[in-house]
Amino acid sequence: MKQLDERLREHYSQLSPQEQRIADFVFDHFDDLISYNSAELARLSGVSKATVSRLFKRLGYEKYKDMRDELRILRQSGMPLTDNRDAVQGNTLLARHYKQEMANLTQWINNIDARQFAEVVSAMAQARRVFIIGMRNAYPVALHLRQQLLQARQQVHILPQPGQTLAEELVDITPDDLVIVMAFRRRPRLIRPLMQQLQQSEIPLLVLCEPQAQSVLNLARWQLCAPLDSVSAFDSYSSAMSLINLLANALLHELLTEGRQRIHQIAHLYQQLDELEQR
Repeated sequence: MKQLDERLREHYSQLSPQEQRIADFVFDHFDDLISYNSAELARLSGVSKATVSRLFKRLGYEKYKDMRDELRILRQSGMPLTDNRDAVQGNTLLARHYKQEMANLTQWINNIDARQFAEVVSAMAQARRVFIIGMRNAYPVALHLRQQLLQARQQVHILPQPGQTLAEELVDITPDDLVIVMAFRRRPRLIRPLMQQLQQSEIPLLVLCEPQAQSVLNLARWQLCAPLDSVSAFDSYSSAMSLINLLANALLHELLTEGRQRIHQIAHLYQQLDELEQR
C-alpha cells in the first residue's frame, strides 16, 4: 500500500491550487503531521476544512482520522514514514558519504543514555531560562537549537552575542537556569575554563560534543555526544542536527499543552506579520 507522501507526489499535478497548498505544508511538516487535526491543518495551510477533507478522500482515505491512524501505526512499528527504497549503492563519493552519515546516526542513537536524556528534557522544561553557548562551527548548531526550543518555551538565549564577551552574561546566570554548551571540535580555548566556572557555580550544565571530547565530558552534569566523522576534510554535523531535532520534539512532548498553544500563537503571528510564504 502506498504511503501518504507517495500518494501526494503521484496526484500533485492534478490537485487544485488550494489542495497543493495543503500538500506543500504536509511535505514541509511531515514529521509533525500526526499532531494536527483537520481543522489545524486547514488553518495552518490557509485553506478551508472542507478542502482538507476533499484532498484526503481523493488520496483514498475515507476520513482524515484514517490518515493519522495510518501514520501512527507506521511510526509505532518502526517503519520510516517516507519512502526510502532507493538506498545509495556502490563505492562512489555519494555512497561513501551516505554510509558514513548513517553510521554516525546509528552510533549516537545506540549510545544514548535514556535516563540521562529524560533528565535533560525535564531540565529544559523546568529551567527558568535556557542559555545556549556555541562558537566557531558550533555557533550555527547553537542557533538552530535555540530556534527549535523557542517553539515550545520562552526565555531561550544564545551566547555570546556577536562581538561581545561572556562575563556580562554569565554573572546573572543562577542554578535555576540551564546552560547548554556546544563543545564540538575544534573548540576555542575558552570552552574548558567556561565550563569549569559554570560547574563551580553549580549551574546545571549540558554539553553537546563529539564522543572523543573526553577533556570536557566530566565538566558537565549531562553529556550528549554526536559523531562528526566524514569522508571528507570537513566535519559533518548531521547527527548533531538530528540530536537537536530529538531534543526539541521531546521538549514539545514534555510541554505538550503549553507548547502546542505557543506554536499556534507563533503561527498566528506569522500570518499577521506576513513573514513567511504560504508555498
